[in-house]
This record gives sequence, structure tokens and C-alpha cells, in this order.
Amino acid sequence: MGIFDFLKPRAPNSASVAKERLRIIVAQERAQRDAPDYLPTLRRELLEVLKKYVNVDPDAIQVKVSQEGGHELLELSVALPDKAGG
Repeated sequence: MGIFDFLKPRAPNSASVAKERLRIIVAQERAQRDAPDYLPTLRRELLEVLKKYVNVDPDAIQVKVSQEGGHELLELSVALPDKAGG
């Protein structure tokens, strides 16, 4: 142990890493629990429509529902592939 070892940043201990991972898992579970029942069907149907026009990866579509200012918002995010040769 050197004299300047106390200046080096310490790696997080396993308890703090586990605690942070648990927070993320709990947040994801809450978001899924509060999601409307129609969301998986909506996502699947949107994917079917998009595939008619664009070759899109199924994992490239994200559908989220949130509350903002007393209104329910539907957020749709689609990562489109790059144009070939463009």
C-alpha cells in the first residue's frame, strides 16, 4: 500500500452495485405493471404495418405510455435502418 493510494478512486463494493441493479429492476417492473393491456398488441400491429414499407428490426420499436399534466401520452420510437447506398 503506497502513500498516495487513498487518492485513487475506489471500485464500488458489491452491495452498492447490487442495490443499484435492484433499483433498475424494480423501476422496470413498475413501468410494466402500470402499462395498459393493449400495449403488446399495439406494438405488434405497428411492426406489421412498418414492415410493409421498411425492413425494420422488431427490437427497434419502443412504445411507452406516460402521464403528463393530467394527460396520458403515447410515445412511439422507431429506429429506422440506414439507407443502402445512400
